[in-house]
Amino acid sequence: MSETSAGAVDPRLLEILVCPVTKGPLRYDREAGELVSEKAGLAYPVRDGIPIMLPDEARKLG
Repeated sequence: MSETSAGAVDPRLLEILVCPVTKGPLRYDREAGELVSEKAGLAYPVRDGIPIMLPDEARKLG
């Protein structure tokens, strides 16, 4: 997914967001358009620049 279709995430938002499951840090994967929680093993999608922080919407990491 390209950055234009995923939308850019505001860097200030990335500083304050945490994983809703673990309350741990997230890593922004710009190429995939996802916020990744290594600790939870989940990747949260970013749609139109808006992180979707719902565990039901997250992709499990393989």
